[in-house]
Amino acid sequence: MGPGRSAERAIAAAQAHGAHNYHPLPVVVASAEGAWMTDVEGRRYLDLLAGYSALNFGHRNRRLIEAAKAQLDRVTLTSRAFHHDRFGAFCSELAELCGMEMVLPMNTGAEAMETAIKTARKWGYRIKGVPDGRARIIAAGNNFHGRTITLISCATDPEARADHGPFTPGFSIVPYGELAAMEAALDAAPEETVAVLLEPIQGEAGVVVPPPGYLAGVRELTRERNVLFIADEIQSGLGRTGTTFACEHEGVVPDVYVLGKALGGGVVPVSAVVSSREVVGVHRPGEHGSTFGGSPLACAIALEVIAMVRTGEFQRRSATLGEVLHRELGLLLGRGVEQVRGRGLWAGVDIHPSRGTGRQISERLMDRRVLVKDTHGATIRIAPPLVIGEEDLEWALDQLRAVLAE
Repeated sequence: MGPGRSAERAIAAAQAHGAHNYHPLPVVVASAEGAWMTDVEGRRYLDLLAGYSALNFGHRNRRLIEAAKAQLDRVTLTSRAFHHDRFGAFCSELAELCGMEMVLPMNTGAEAMETAIKTARKWGYRIKGVPDGRARIIAAGNNFHGRTITLISCATDPEARADHGPFTPGFSIVPYGELAAMEAALDAAPEETVAVLLEPIQGEAGVVVPPPGYLAGVRELTRERNVLFIADEIQSGLGRTGTTFACEHEGVVPDVYVLGKALGGGVVPVSAVVSSREVVGVHRPGEHGSTFGGSPLACAIALEVIAMVRTGEFQRRSATLGEVLHRELGLLLGRGVEQVRGRGLWAGVDIHPSRGTGRQISERLMDRRVLVKDTHGATIRIAPPLVIGEEDLEWALDQLRAVLAE
């Protein structure tokens, strides 16, 4: 059944006046709760994307909405020109959650990534002693760190890079998951290299998990060469993979965590760079900032997120339900599925061309009231809110099984 008239009007208005930087599925959401969304025609859909992990704790999570409402009645924004009564608690509690010392708050994930790059370069010049203008950062191929000019400068996706040059210099790119290539890149210019920038699991690339020992190997290589290890945990962090951070699967603690998405609970954009005093402490007043970063509203919501993560409930749910997800997806190999990757409640599913493209599978699932999103043509991503019920998850997988059998 296609969208009704009110949905058609909403989609037409979006197409007429909204820049075409996304290709959304033709569903128009009007309300949501938990893992379910309802469209303007009253049809309910099970959300298996969770806002690219921004909604780890579900739509309109009661604790988060109440925290936001309480703060809305007090103060929402002061800018960083003044102190406010939620900022210190947010910084100290997030630092403690990460096992770090200092927090530099921003808003979006892309802002936090830009902040991490600026921080690494400044650390390189002021602490490591890199000659001015020579700082170099190593990134991994097929990454996704955001879409600013600097962030696509260290990317390899031609779709993201096309018609956006000239690009920011200072990056070297090596294949993801290849430790020998990383070692060679580090040794090519050790005195000028300030950081290695990695996603512990590559999300946009199709939920790509590195080979066992890769993250631990990178950690050792960077430690030996006095190079910062920056972990982009914007999508993978805060419970998504069954642990608080995806780096934990290899017992790795990076020098810098970059967090976002779920940190704002799906209510407001909240991001942060979390590291040691030596690293984040290189910033001095006036050198970097954000009007909304670390606002009272952002801190109030993020504090509640931190409290929820500390219970371990969501990590346990992701690990337990992740076993169900990957077991059932594994049964589809050779039955319309070519490969499955992922950890916890996060999976990339490569669809056999005989069954259709990732977009076509997503549209057919939408007709069955299940919402996923495709990437790179043949892959669909599954990342439901961590509050999803096991019966709902199994029902969604039944719908995928039926779509592949059509």
